[in-house]
Amino acid sequence: EKQVFQLRAHMYQARSLFAADSSGLSDPFARVFFISQSQCTEVLNETLCPTWDQLLVFDNVELYGEAHEMRDDPPIIVIEIYDQDTVGKADFMGRTFAKPVVKMSDEHYCPPRFPPQLEYYQIYRGNSTAGDLLAAFELLQIGPGGKSDLPPIDGPTDVDRGPILPVPLGIRPVLSKYRVEVTALEHQILMLSIVWGRRACPYVFEGQHTFASQDLPENELLHPPLNIRVVDCRAFGRYTLVGSHAVSSLRKFIYRPPDKKAQQWNMTG
Repeated sequence: EKQVFQLRAHMYQARSLFAADSSGLSDPFARVFFISQSQCTEVLNETLCPTWDQLLVFDNVELYGEAHEMRDDPPIIVIEIYDQDTVGKADFMGRTFAKPVVKMSDEHYCPPRFPPQLEYYQIYRGNSTAGDLLAAFELLQIGPGGKSDLPPIDGPTDVDRGPILPVPLGIRPVLSKYRVEVTALEHQILMLSIVWGRRACPYVFEGQHTFASQDLPENELLHPPLNIRVVDCRAFGRYTLVGSHAVSSLRKFIYRPPDKKAQQWNMTG
């Protein structure tokens, strides 16, 4: 028996990808395969922790079988990560698999199953781990009423990204403004590149203090690693990678300013 569905792939972020370029970084994008369809995220340049924040919608997915089988054991989604090269084909970086949360047309789109929550999926390159994908997948049956009966996609909208749909509210994490402060203790002139989420921030250090700001999830478990590269600056504008280091967890470095109301209460109390 034929069933028609819509697949929504909420591709939020990947982290700890391996460096595919000589710069110590990559230009990653993800390709999602489901049944006979595939779609790609945008390419993000020079990062090991791309935050795509992108919703991929697969329309008119036809599956055959009993309804309860579809709900309990849906087909597997294949996600592959690639590094985009300026010349030649993209380089394969890793692969992972996922199963979507299924909603039949006679079910309500409500907690605890919906909206789906972002989960980490381990990326593999052969037998080796090659990072993590933070994403959520839902397979929605299209009933007699058509697509109009599907749950709406609740913003936010981003006019600067054109046709790219961001991950909807209720699934995307709540963001807060964070600032990373770095102090270089060596007196040599070094080029440090701070790679944090979507953003690569190069700074020249000469025993000085600097910072970079970024919007990050309030949930500390969803924070991307902080990748630091040391680059040797050579003649004619050439740069050679000296080494890199990844701070996988920023929890022990997080400073939270004291609550002003609590301070006032303690002073008056």
